[in-house]
Amino acid sequence: MKGTILVVDDEKGQREILSAILKKEGYPVAVVPGAREALERLETEEYDIILTDLKMQGMSGMELLERVLNVNPRQSVIMMTAHGTIDSAVEAMKKGAFDYLEKPLERDTLLMTLKRAFEHLALLRENRILQKKLDENKGVTGIIGSHPTMMEVFRIINKIAPTNSTVLIYGESGTGKELVAHAIHDGSPRRDNPFFAVNCAAIPDSLIESELFGHEKGSFTGADSREIGLFEAANSGTLFLDEIGEMNPAMQAKLLRAIQEREIRRVGGKATIPVDVRIISATNKDLEQETRKGNFREDLFYRLNVIRINLPPLRERGSDVIALAEFFAEKCCKAAGMELKQISRPTMKLLMNYSWPGNVRQLESVIERGVLMTDSDGIQPEDLPAEILREGLPGSCLSIELPPEGISFEDLERDLIIKAMERAGWVIGKAAPLLGMTYKTLQYRLEKFAIEKPEKKGMVR
Repeated sequence: MKGTILVVDDEKGQREILSAILKKEGYPVAVVPGAREALERLETEEYDIILTDLKMQGMSGMELLERVLNVNPRQSVIMMTAHGTIDSAVEAMKKGAFDYLEKPLERDTLLMTLKRAFEHLALLRENRILQKKLDENKGVTGIIGSHPTMMEVFRIINKIAPTNSTVLIYGESGTGKELVAHAIHDGSPRRDNPFFAVNCAAIPDSLIESELFGHEKGSFTGADSREIGLFEAANSGTLFLDEIGEMNPAMQAKLLRAIQEREIRRVGGKATIPVDVRIISATNKDLEQETRKGNFREDLFYRLNVIRINLPPLRERGSDVIALAEFFAEKCCKAAGMELKQISRPTMKLLMNYSWPGNVRQLESVIERGVLMTDSDGIQPEDLPAEILREGLPGSCLSIELPPEGISFEDLERDLIIKAMERAGWVIGKAAPLLGMTYKTLQYRLEKFAIEKPEKKGMVR
């Protein structure tokens, strides 16, 4: 059964047309003539989507939006607006509306927008279910996100955590690869056994074998006693090998043998020691390319790449920036023993516009700085580092010239979107804030105008 829709419009003819179209498509629909009637209905009934006119007699659609979201922040609201009130509709989206439709409504556009809204609701519900399941296994503190790419990450974690499969996590520095490794361990039958993490890039080549496999007394200068390595220490648990792409070829061969034979030999020792360790590795390199160059063993790559998880950079999940920022603000305030510092709206806009080369780790540092530096009850633009202010407050956002006389509004909108996508390197999550749109709205506009990245065919994701 399809999701439920509440139509709010003070024009009887419009209500009847919408009701007929939606019922024909199989949607359960209720209609009311105004915002107050909608609020009364919502006191006793729930609807997946509210489709409301912006300008109505009495209470406006904007006020309805604010009152609805105050009670239920997850409520999906789509605004209907005449051409002359588009600015107000965009403002409504900034306040939490899912999207807006321009009157007179086009049937196909209406149905496509509703389809996207229901897909978004389904993803949010799946995310909440997965997060709940993960929380039941000790939680996944710090992994925040409702962007579709992160929901796919949560789905994979939930699927493979209970197994013993080897996992390879791809992601740029600062994207949270170790958090994902912890989540997998915490959701597994090994959760009550040790979890050890080692950064392969931070250990000299001469010491990494001893670090992983241990050594016998006298096996090398300075080996004054027997020491066990991380494989033995993590027995029956999980070993996380970060920056695996930096491991030298000789050590790669020894690691391959340990994984295949499930046994290790300490440096300077003769006896083999059986180990039961789940291996999770991570890299910011393209290991397939490294194997072609001869820098990484192909057989080891296939041993590690049983399950692959791709962590998106923060710039490609722009819709998660504010949720992450608020989480870090609350975390920092608690740690410092101070009252919660809110993030001002202008600050939010700057955070959304920034490209975040250091990803989630950089965002956490910026928010911690903001919490500690602000002299007010919230984080203001002046509390942010200079590089964020420079990138987030360009002198002329897109440098668009005035259109020639007679150009249509659609042509202007199309040109604006193309310029924004070019400015953002064809990354939807970064271009959307430049246009004052949500990720989904820009994605819809790209499809509507058949806008594609020049060197590639198909939709830009």
